[in-house]
Amino acid sequence: MKLTKRLFTAAIGATLLAGASLGFAADKKVVIGYQTDALPSSVAIANGDFAKATGYQIDFRKFNSGADVFAAIASGDVQIGYVGSSPYAAATSRGLDVKAFYLASISGTDEALVVRNGSGINSLKDLKGKKLAAAPVSTDHYQLLALIKSQGLTEKDVQVFAIPQPEIVAAYNRGDLDGGFVWDPALTELKKNGKVLITSKEVAEKGAPTFSAWVATGAFAKENPAFLKAYAGVIEKYSNSFVKDKAAWGPDSENAKTLAKLLGGTPADFSAALKNLNLVPLNVQASDAWLGGGEKSGVARILKETAAFLKEQKKISDVLPSYAAFVTTSAITGPVVAQK
Repeated sequence: MKLTKRLFTAAIGATLLAGASLGFAADKKVVIGYQTDALPSSVAIANGDFAKATGYQIDFRKFNSGADVFAAIASGDVQIGYVGSSPYAAATSRGLDVKAFYLASISGTDEALVVRNGSGINSLKDLKGKKLAAAPVSTDHYQLLALIKSQGLTEKDVQVFAIPQPEIVAAYNRGDLDGGFVWDPALTELKKNGKVLITSKEVAEKGAPTFSAWVATGAFAKENPAFLKAYAGVIEKYSNSFVKDKAAWGPDSENAKTLAKLLGGTPADFSAALKNLNLVPLNVQASDAWLGGGEKSGVARILKETAAFLKEQKKISDVLPSYAAFVTTSAITGPVVAQK
């Protein structure tokens, strides 16, 4: 069974990487939104590997949150974006036509609730009456609200501020906040004067799972299938490098230095942050557990469950009957489709 899985993964990886040799049209252009998360594939943003593999002119734009990425997608300014499951559920519930084509990571220790030294918070029982923050409509915001609810508390018991991560760091350092649910580089910054109270993985185990994914507009996905395959192939290449060659991603590595230069922070910070990622093997991504299976897919199920929670919290007004239409395995399975 293990041999079969390895052969399957190798075959899919070869198919994905084959897109690099297709010779895509040089006049093709695309705008892609990314965030400051520590991802191996972000190196390919900095060194141009995504552009080389796809043959497209790519305009990469950095955003503070998935909600900001989706706002840009809705306006037509961005065609592809890196987002979390909570803003993804909110956007699709409001009718935005996007499709997840690659699962970047699932709930891990790369996102966490950090509480400030001197805040008086030593356990989850101490959250009542405290001031906490998370980026608006982010997976962290969703998990923070879910965590508060799991403790029998409401936003009347705990003050929750939905503000961008740079503002969270500043308010936390001033002592205006008792804690923040964040990802890197904010996570590393908050830990300098605090401690992790609970991780995203632990909140997921309490019943609020999340994921981050690369999504494309429905129109772009339909018109540019080979681009998505080649793009996914580059992500897989760097993810495999990280998994198989940890030395190449150490604090003194060129990869860590490249991430620090692109995203802000130090090479040591990003080398450490990468170790917190919860990556999903390609064959598992393609299964019903995540992107495969249509209505049965894990992504579609999590989107619906997240949307139901957001509606209960009055963050959105509607929950769709199904979220299967917003998930696809076409970029990570099947033969490469040549560009016209």
